[in-house]
Amino acid sequence: MIWNIVADSSCDLRKADIECSAVGFDTVPFIFKIGDAEYVDEENLDTMTLIEAMENCSTASSSACPSPHAWEELFMKAENTIAITISGNLSGSLNSALLAKENVLADHPEKKIAVLDSCSTGPECAMCIRKVAEWIKEGLDFETIVARGEEFLKNTRTCFALSSFDNLVKNGRMSRLAGFMAKALGMWGIGIASDEGTIVMRGKSRGSTKALALILDYMQKSNFSGGTVAISHCCNLPMAEMLKTSILSQWPNTNVDFLETRGLDSYYAERGGLIVAFGK
Repeated sequence: MIWNIVADSSCDLRKADIECSAVGFDTVPFIFKIGDAEYVDEENLDTMTLIEAMENCSTASSSACPSPHAWEELFMKAENTIAITISGNLSGSLNSALLAKENVLADHPEKKIAVLDSCSTGPECAMCIRKVAEWIKEGLDFETIVARGEEFLKNTRTCFALSSFDNLVKNGRMSRLAGFMAKALGMWGIGIASDEGTIVMRGKSRGSTKALALILDYMQKSNFSGGTVAISHCCNLPMAEMLKTSILSQWPNTNVDFLETRGLDSYYAERGGLIVAFGK
């Protein structure tokens, strides 16, 4: 194989989502420990089983990033590999991929491997993966694709809306009282991914309609003028479709794609959550 794109399972894409004969596509899985059970975020993971297990577990759960060995196995498959990870400030996946790159190149210096930090997750990773596949199909060289990928990620924004705070409470990120009140009042937490790839909360709203209005407001303030939007949703296609309708009403020249969250983004966004990525 000449080209391969590799991502961790935060990208919310499956192998069949990349339809390009010129390039392979693989993902390395995160692993979750919920109660006494372990779940591997492979393509065949039943995310509903994961979500229900998480909701029914009264103790804190945990997630583990892909190991360097998992990355190494996929880096060996092609002459040229572009890897894209969840934000290095949110997970150890980036460091695992960088160590894997170092190990593979030590034994196979003829290979070309680039590891891109998305400084984000989910739909932004998916958008970049699809662009990289397009550039490979166009016949661009390795260095040009890497440079374009880095620039693309710099000019893409991510925001999110969460309706469930159970996992944040169970893992000590929010007090039980605050989590209970937010849920009882129908509150949504609205946040963004910063330029450094950290999570920044921008506020809260009561009800999904106001949550969508805050997302649209953030897009406007980010000078979005149309193009491509990707929405990852966790069991909430109706709200994703409402957001799409609102986006197309304001920016008719926009293509909106839907993604179903895989394990990792289901774990953190929880049931009902949306993650939205768009160009500046």
